[in-house]
Amino acid sequence: MMTTKQKILIIDDNAEVRLSARFFLSNYGFEIIEADSPVTGLVLLETETVNLVLLDMNFSLDTTSGEEGLYCLRKIMALNEYLPVVAITAWSSVDLVVKALKVGAQDFIEKPWDNQRLLQVIKQCLKVEELQKQNKKLQQTNQTDIEQQLTFVAHSPAMKTLLAQLDEVAQTKATILLTGENGTGKSTLVHYIHHKYNQQLQNNQLNNSALVSVNMGAIPGDLFESEMFGHTKGAFTGAHQTRIGRFELAESGTLFLDEVANIPLAAQGKLLRVLESGEYEPVGSSITQKANVRLISATNADFKDLFKQGLFRQDLYFRLNTIELTMPALRERVEDIPELAEIMLTKLCLQYDKSLMNLLPCAIKRLSCYDFPGNLRELSHILERVVLMHKEAAIKAENLMLNDNYQQADMNKESTTAESLNKELSMPLMTIEAAERLLIDQALNQCYGQTHEAAVLLGLSKSAIYRRLEKYKISAKDYLKVVS
Repeated sequence: MMTTKQKILIIDDNAEVRLSARFFLSNYGFEIIEADSPVTGLVLLETETVNLVLLDMNFSLDTTSGEEGLYCLRKIMALNEYLPVVAITAWSSVDLVVKALKVGAQDFIEKPWDNQRLLQVIKQCLKVEELQKQNKKLQQTNQTDIEQQLTFVAHSPAMKTLLAQLDEVAQTKATILLTGENGTGKSTLVHYIHHKYNQQLQNNQLNNSALVSVNMGAIPGDLFESEMFGHTKGAFTGAHQTRIGRFELAESGTLFLDEVANIPLAAQGKLLRVLESGEYEPVGSSITQKANVRLISATNADFKDLFKQGLFRQDLYFRLNTIELTMPALRERVEDIPELAEIMLTKLCLQYDKSLMNLLPCAIKRLSCYDFPGNLRELSHILERVVLMHKEAAIKAENLMLNDNYQQADMNKESTTAESLNKELSMPLMTIEAAERLLIDQALNQCYGQTHEAAVLLGLSKSAIYRRLEKYKISAKDYLKVVS
């Protein structure tokens, strides 16, 4: 198997220091990339696969306190908490070293460094990083099955609302109709509801109940009764033995009717009778049996259209939707996408016996801006394609191979952000210089002192915003967000 060079990012505003590190570390097989400022380094981390960062703690804007370096370190930890960072300082400052280690640096070295000490620290940090990765993979491998873990990703308001509704009804026997677009994960809700109901049965010292699923669209009309209610031996040609129906299999448990809108019209009356009376007879039998199931149905169909076309009975619909819950589309739960993607990616890496892969921030941003007409199913297919085709551990935005929906969505988001900012900036008449000073002040405040982000927000280049910071004697460090 071909091995790739480990990549080290050096963030230091001294070109001679960067050159010295490059010459020395290149001799030991490391690939070196350079950044002359925290802003440049953070931009590189958005798109580059980096194994370790050498971070100078003091820069030209702030040569002694180390605040610029600490701020950059916090941002690196926010991007990837597992990325090893070695802090570099030219001063023997115990205070600064302690602060850097608390924020997340793995180790530190002092300028001028001893080359062998530098090499030893880097190798040790990379070894710790590899052990952490292996430990993470082992923990994830020991999980029984990610799909069977009934913990929902619910950071979005839409999912939080749905979960609150689920918890209200899950422990009852109420008939539930789940609606929502294809691929949104309605079947996962069924497992969650059944699990909650099963917990209640266990608390009452009853046996575990079964969850029986049936795709209604896959059952031919002439076999509906046999599949759902069962049949006796010899009931019809080909009935060589007695068959137990789905209602009996789900006795005291949950019967899940997926794609319920696809039930043939002729069979709908037979299902309605069971829901109204709780009784049915297996085909070929005159013995009436009692149905004792908790019924859950799911569909992506529009029932109003089906009613108009005469394809679905309204009385059956009203029996099915005692409680109706709608699974939100993935585009309505953008806040959940990063964690959902990471869970799916881990599952796929394990499934195909691949090394663990990770999504770079630019890839997560692209996924968060994508429309996902195929919802969770499409997200899974996108990541599966990447796992099978991509060779590197880190996944960039372009590796996802999404279409132009992303660009349009991204433009819409940026437009919304600009409009929101414009509403906040309601200024009285003033001189152009005063207005410019105020705009820079508000942009830095909103971006917590990150000049690159403030420049993007104001439509300025990096050099242009630094000229204005010098002109108005503004220090970016005064806007740094304090991270506890």
